[in-house]
Amino acid sequence: MRYDFMVETYETERVKVVSVWSEFGEEDLAFRPNANDPRGRSVREQMIHQCVSEDLWFRTMLGIEVGEPPLPVQETRLEFMKRYAEHSGKRLEQLRPKEEAWWEGVTKFFDVARSRAWVMMRRIAHTSHHRGQQMAMLRMLAHDLHSNYGPTADTGGLMQNHAPTIYGYPNLEMLFEGEVTGGHKRALPGAGGKPVTERP
Repeated sequence: MRYDFMVETYETERVKVVSVWSEFGEEDLAFRPNANDPRGRSVREQMIHQCVSEDLWFRTMLGIEVGEPPLPVQETRLEFMKRYAEHSGKRLEQLRPKEEAWWEGVTKFFDVARSRAWVMMRRIAHTSHHRGQQMAMLRMLAHDLHSNYGPTADTGGLMQNHAPTIYGYPNLEMLFEGEVTGGHKRALPGAGGKPVTERP
């Protein structure tokens, strides 16, 4: 169908969210970009925002509910990851059977009318925006970064230098198996002396 790509994109985006969260440590949750400026969300606040805002958008704009509170009872790194994975998985299953007429139907996006397809695309962009902020925070914390879209400085540098894409885990099932026991992400080779920017 015409909008299958939207469902497939959401399916991969939810994995990317949990994958980035897995790169943080429990001790990182209180970190914010500027410790003296509360305007920049902490890592924990980023996780809260993702869970709450995605739940709100889906419920109020797309009519898709999971029937449970968006936040975990225990606000730990692993519990945020589990709750988001569970709820986004339920939303994904409700999206799969939607017909073209549903996607093209009009809904309310805050105070304006938009198609559900338009709202969904904005939701994906919104999630990607916040994930980028979190990846910048991982660098501020001097953490290594596995791939999220393609190569990183830790997987070999630039795509044009044939750096590989290396995900921490091949899927969510293995991610949770690994993280529950302390973390078993794939090893990273580093840049190996190759440039990590287009203008070194």
